[in-house]
Amino acid sequence: MKGAVIFLCLCIDNCVYRVYTVYIKYEQYIQGGDSVAIILSNSSSKPIYEQITEQIKTDILSGALEAGQQMPSIRTLAKELRVSVITTKRAYEELERDGFVETVQGRGTYVAHQNPQLIREEQLKRAEEKLLEAVEIAKCAGITQQELIDSLQELYGGDDR
Repeated sequence: MKGAVIFLCLCIDNCVYRVYTVYIKYEQYIQGGDSVAIILSNSSSKPIYEQITEQIKTDILSGALEAGQQMPSIRTLAKELRVSVITTKRAYEELERDGFVETVQGRGTYVAHQNPQLIREEQLKRAEEKLLEAVEIAKCAGITQQELIDSLQELYGGDDR
């Protein structure tokens, strides 16, 4: 496990402010020598359990964590990330509720076999969240809906539907 503290000094109205962020990185080495990392930031607007949940979902959807693979125990993950057991328990409960992991009493938590439809829905949900963010930025900047659509089509690769 690795951690980092990043200091940044800001000068605003001739006052110097010291801002810092603590990043905690947990790496689990899996078969084939690859590693899965969970990076937490205390300055994120998202709660720690959501940061854990999102990163594990991403690793499952990308194939970095494979179906049937055992996850670290709640206590082990909490210890490695230096967070509360309650936080990791909540993250695992969210993952189980969403069908990403399965817990077997007395044996541990495992990556669940994924339904391709579920994966597609999850990816669509993530894309919609990013698009909503883009729409909010565009509205604040006075960018029209058509300009935003044109930009999206250009980024997506043309007029193909």
